[in-house]
Amino acid sequence: MTTVIAFIFMFGLLVFIHEWGHLIFAKRAGMLAREFAIGFGPKVFSFTRNETLYTIRLIPAGGYVRVAGEDPEIIELKPGHHVGLEFNDFGKVNKIIVNNKSKHPNARIIEVEQVDLDHDLFIEGYEADEEDTKLRFEVDPKAFFVMDERETQIAPYDRQFASKRPRQKAMQLFAGPMMNFILAIFIFIILGLVQGVPAERALIEEVLPDSPAAEAGLQAEDEVISIEGNPVSTWEEFTAQVRENPGEELEMTVARDGGQETLTVAPDTIETPQGITIGQVGVHRAFEKSFLGTFEYGFSQTIDTTRTILTNLMMLITGQLPIDILQGPVGIYNTTDQVVQTGFMNFMMLTAILSVNLGVINLVPLPALDGGRLMFVGIEAVRGKPVSPEKEGVFHFVGFALLMLLMIVVTWNDIQRLFL
Repeated sequence: MTTVIAFIFMFGLLVFIHEWGHLIFAKRAGMLAREFAIGFGPKVFSFTRNETLYTIRLIPAGGYVRVAGEDPEIIELKPGHHVGLEFNDFGKVNKIIVNNKSKHPNARIIEVEQVDLDHDLFIEGYEADEEDTKLRFEVDPKAFFVMDERETQIAPYDRQFASKRPRQKAMQLFAGPMMNFILAIFIFIILGLVQGVPAERALIEEVLPDSPAAEAGLQAEDEVISIEGNPVSTWEEFTAQVRENPGEELEMTVARDGGQETLTVAPDTIETPQGITIGQVGVHRAFEKSFLGTFEYGFSQTIDTTRTILTNLMMLITGQLPIDILQGPVGIYNTTDQVVQTGFMNFMMLTAILSVNLGVINLVPLPALDGGRLMFVGIEAVRGKPVSPEKEGVFHFVGFALLMLLMIVVTWNDIQRLFL
């Protein structure tokens, strides 16, 4: 049960913070955000606040913010339609009854002849008993359609995504990944405040039992100062020499209790998922308390994680890495289960890494992702007009189908790994 709770918490936090970024900047730009959803599929829980429907949905595979104008409107009035109209205190239409008009006895029933709910906001038409007199009704910018007794707010053009400047569109799309990077920085800072930041020196905090380091006599609080006579001043220099010499005996000099000791260590030979052979000796890096260093650590760790993800992504694209390294929800759940057993701090570290991963992947210029949509905004900024919605829609539809196919393949691989 602990893993289930941890996974739901982590998934909910990552998706919430991502979609919250989209929502906040949509509202700042004056867009009508119709829905803020965590998950897909049937609604489990919902409420409406400040024009937006907030929902939790059944399938935990992402989330979305539905902004007016990004998708075709569900309800569209056309000449010949019969609708009921209700009015506010200023005489403007505030409800347009599409069906079940008998349930609204106070509504005025008209046959629509002309309508504009994008710019001029009016409805013209005839009442049944006055077919010779055309009536014109002004529509409130925040009026609602009422269909099947459910209300949907109209979206004048100035509230739609398409009406905004490229800069506003780009910021609304970029805000989701940006919030994931900010969340990662925040988590890394908290981890730094609680457990300290990794020591710059090659200082050992723990020696794993039955490891090459333990067999050679390395101890906790040893500081490696040279390998094979070459000075070592940082942890990165220490690990680089170990990784580059698998199976080779290395003479290490360490500072211990005010003196120095010289030991011979033969790193184990390890093959990474990328098929690269490296050396490992079985030690953990020491942590040190540093208030200012903690904030630097938050940013540097996020940057380093981003760089690693981008490197792996390029290796995946060029075929240097197999598709099997990708994980879907099943694989992430399995990883979460393993990490939860090692403690809360490691779980939060995983959350930060996945937050960076979500931010990076969403910025890749692929259809249906934020990066793909940002690409079209960039094209609009360069050519001075947007790509036609039909062409962009086809691009995203095909891409989304391919992404779903990839997700099925990845999930199948995850399931197979569980039983190997």
